[in-house]
Amino acid sequence: MTTHSVPPALAMGRWLALGLAAWLAGCATVSGPQAEAEPAPVAVAAPAESTPAAAPAASAVAALPPASDDERFVATPVDPMQPDRPVDLYDDRAKVDLWERVRAGFAMPDLDSDLVRDRERWYASRPDYVQRMTQRGSRYLFHVVEELDKRGMPMELALLPFIESAFNPQAQSVAKASGMWQFIPSTGKDYDLTQNVFRDDRRNVLASTRAALDYLGRLHRMFGDWHLALAAYNWGEGNVQRAIARNQKAGLPTDYESLRMPAETRYYVPKLQAVKNIVARPSEFALSLPELKNHPYFLTVPIERDIDVSMAVHLAEVPLEEFRHLNPQMNKPVILAAGTEQILLPYDNANRFVQNLARHKGPLATWTAWVTPRTMRPADAARQVGMSEEALREVNRIPPRMVVKAGSTLLVPRTARHEEDVSEELADHAMIALAPDAPALRRLTLRAGKKGETVASVAKRYNVSARQVAQWNDTSASGRFKPGASIVVYQPARKAGTTVASRGAKSTRVAATGAKTSSSRKAASKAPSQASRTKVATATRGGSASRPASRPVSRASASPKAAPVRMTRQ
Repeated sequence: MTTHSVPPALAMGRWLALGLAAWLAGCATVSGPQAEAEPAPVAVAAPAESTPAAAPAASAVAALPPASDDERFVATPVDPMQPDRPVDLYDDRAKVDLWERVRAGFAMPDLDSDLVRDRERWYASRPDYVQRMTQRGSRYLFHVVEELDKRGMPMELALLPFIESAFNPQAQSVAKASGMWQFIPSTGKDYDLTQNVFRDDRRNVLASTRAALDYLGRLHRMFGDWHLALAAYNWGEGNVQRAIARNQKAGLPTDYESLRMPAETRYYVPKLQAVKNIVARPSEFALSLPELKNHPYFLTVPIERDIDVSMAVHLAEVPLEEFRHLNPQMNKPVILAAGTEQILLPYDNANRFVQNLARHKGPLATWTAWVTPRTMRPADAARQVGMSEEALREVNRIPPRMVVKAGSTLLVPRTARHEEDVSEELADHAMIALAPDAPALRRLTLRAGKKGETVASVAKRYNVSARQVAQWNDTSASGRFKPGASIVVYQPARKAGTTVASRGAKSTRVAATGAKTSSSRKAASKAPSQASRTKVATATRGGSASRPASRPVSRASASPKAAPVRMTRQ
């Protein structure tokens, strides 16, 4: 997207506040200003019954006033698995018990072990937890079952999100795994799950389900065994391969139960087996499952223009929390049409959205994306785009004492001068890079005198800590530099040709290299990249050695002092 500055907009206040409020509640959606399109039929009809697991009743659709002849529907809600077939909730197939369909599709060999019994007892002793978990999963289970049926995969896999996340698409682990299928960032990227400023498709219900089943299918082809494939999904394929190799070398069996694995992986398949047994025979465990019919809980609605989450919620007449359950991938209070082709809505709310969108007059989005032309403090960026610094920091999650680096994408108010939607390139690749708001640093390369130098003495001379000098030079804080060795330190930027005193040593030539602003700011935590290309003496306890320096990780904080040393800028 072309970068531009956005001046203050007086008419923006109402929608800005509404959009930010929706984002602070933790949700976002997609859609855009009204688009010109031919009238399209919408799905109607709904089941007579209404349960937590069933699609909402269609009475809300019937309550809408009839559309006038000149109103146009801009989208048609569809079942994402069968977009070409009308949704008919009175069809005989829709009345089938979905749990029975799941049971009929079980195809994995059963495990029968003490670990399975242990997990059965755990679930059976927590009926409230099982009830919450199955009711939450009822929104998504039909879609997962349809995907598995289409691929010819065993229905036990439909129960895997119960183990991974308790069917919570917003779950995140300490290992940064996210979504109901719990993808870590690297595996998510391998399976085309976009993770950027605007969205995290690891939490996208449709995209993550597609990716998880692709991955599980690949693992099954690799190992030829579903239990081993599941172990690899949890532990990593490389770890499972090495465990198999160890057993083969020792002449031991290589099935799932025979491998030496971490406790989490050892319990992983038994937990799935326990849930399978409960779904197969809930009464044996004094548990009940919510009633589920064999039809979609949600439909997809195409998004043709950028739209605020708050506006999408308003047009769909759906609670914000419910919208978040179905569209948890949104990171910002606006949905970008170029990056999000569709949103998910409960059956009757999808119809409401389509009809209300066709009648809506006025803007759909009050937010847009802006690329910073240079490294800026948040206060400067806020002035340029016409919003308060506090609001800019809040909506873009910028911590205190940080600057926004050039090329970062910020969410800012949209104005009448800039009504175009965010480009596909920006919607898919937007990033924000922050750096400490600290003075620019320069890198100094010194030469130790004839008697050498200790790390501590260099640190004292340049008013930094021994730990910093040790990190910059890949050595220990108690080490020494041998005579003539190169020593790297970082200092605030200063003019070239300055003479610095170095107490107790001959004048030595010092190369002072001015670090770029971005690199020097990184020095507070790690060295600029050019340091790794410089030969630096490495001090050791009781001796010294010379090898390429590792990355410096800290910065100097004050001017050096001591005996004269010539400095030249390279």
